[in-house]
Amino acid sequence: MRRLIIATKNSGKVREIKSLLQGYDYEVISLEEAGIDIEIEENGNSFEENSLIKATTVHNITGDMAVADDSGLEIDFLNSAPGIYSARFLGCKNDKERYEGVLALMQGIPDEYRSARFVCAVSLVTGTVTRTFTGTIEGKIAFKAEGENGFGYDPIFYIPEYKKTMAQIDIELKNRISHRGLAFQQLAETLKSWSAK
Repeated sequence: MRRLIIATKNSGKVREIKSLLQGYDYEVISLEEAGIDIEIEENGNSFEENSLIKATTVHNITGDMAVADDSGLEIDFLNSAPGIYSARFLGCKNDKERYEGVLALMQGIPDEYRSARFVCAVSLVTGTVTRTFTGTIEGKIAFKAEGENGFGYDPIFYIPEYKKTMAQIDIELKNRISHRGLAFQQLAETLKSWSAK
């Protein structure tokens, strides 16, 4: 069984990938389970670069296959901000402060100018192969925060198709349609095809 290290401390992400690869020849483990405790500086200029930096760093330390993702919110009215700075936007300390900060910036902006998207880049580094997969979901910035499911900017990301915010849809649907879900599905399909050979 091949070891696949997920370069994250987020147990939810590890669970998600484990479920996608269930029944295939991979032992999926987190950084913590691999005994790695490092802070990786994400100094790339794009989601793709940042995910690649993290995956390459972990692969170089362990020699194992490594996967890392970087994701964020792009708001057209704010010239694609917060983008790669989504996790530290406006110097806020937590999710609620960040999304309330975005709502304040967008106050009074009409619906037609509130278009936005979530973007996720997932990089896989094996030593012989380097691949990056990207997932995107289009939506709008809501006028107020709604929903308890999810994290980050989910409560203010409105998906017109479902008439709900990302934080109002159930986890199963979210994993199917979200930016992260779409990127990880592409990763899983590639890994499954290798396992079948």
